[in-house]
Amino acid sequence: MEKKVVVALGGNAILSDDASAQAQQEALITTSKYLVNLVKENYKLIISHGNGPQVGNLLLQQQAANSDKNPAMPLDTCVAMTQGSIGYWLANAMTNELKHEGIQKEVATILTQVIVDENDEAFKNPTKPIGPFLTEEVAKEEAKITGAIFKEDAGRGYQKVVASPKPIGIHEAKTINTLVANDVITISCGGGGIPVVGQELKGVEAVIDKDFASEKLAHLVKADMFIVLTGVDNVYINYGKENEQKLTHVTVEELEVYKSEGHFAPGSMLPKIEAAIQFAKNNPGKQAIITSLECLGELNSAEEVGTIITL
Repeated sequence: MEKKVVVALGGNAILSDDASAQAQQEALITTSKYLVNLVKENYKLIISHGNGPQVGNLLLQQQAANSDKNPAMPLDTCVAMTQGSIGYWLANAMTNELKHEGIQKEVATILTQVIVDENDEAFKNPTKPIGPFLTEEVAKEEAKITGAIFKEDAGRGYQKVVASPKPIGIHEAKTINTLVANDVITISCGGGGIPVVGQELKGVEAVIDKDFASEKLAHLVKADMFIVLTGVDNVYINYGKENEQKLTHVTVEELEVYKSEGHFAPGSMLPKIEAAIQFAKNNPGKQAIITSLECLGELNSAEEVGTIITL
């Protein structure tokens, strides 16, 4: 029986030091070779991805070209633009890799709107830095004109900060599920999704964490497994220290203890841990796995792969 799996791919896995379209496309060709391993093992594949570096670069471009005649696009639109570009590159790479393997499957990229609560506390205290660094003088002038909030970052200058609210729904979840039921590989929730609020959907200036949006998607489409990809094969406690310990199979209760002890960095492993815990809690009997892209071909091996989180 085929299992439905959501795989959350990090934006930094797409973009390295070279921000050109060609370099990102080449990285996604490599990525696709690993993702197709899951298709070979009869998994129904739903791919989500980050866009942090990409949307940051796009905001820089928008700011550089900003004028009365050619105004910069708002953040929600920039998220949509990067969903489109990354989704195009990844769908193209996946389609070609499937053909090379003799697998007849279609791939579709879904522009995804993720619903957030306009009363989320995150809107009262924006913390997510985006866009270019500015001098104090320019930041104050920009804040006066636009009402944006700027914060200083370790002497590098002032950077705009926006809210990072939790996802409460995914507008296209039913569409994604319909495609998956018809054996179509889907790419969705790019960059955490386009943040929208209200009954009549309206985009807002915010950034949704990709791992939380991916967990919400996995829950809504009733995925059998939720895989969060990162740069290491396993989660560790005491990482980089003499008493470093690799976690292989861990319960939610154990992981919450490690979290409370401060083992996981807020801007790095912590959101992945929290998303995995949430999936395991919401879906008793199912697994969340945190591992690296390179381990995807070993999921059906005799040995356990990555860090497996269960209730």
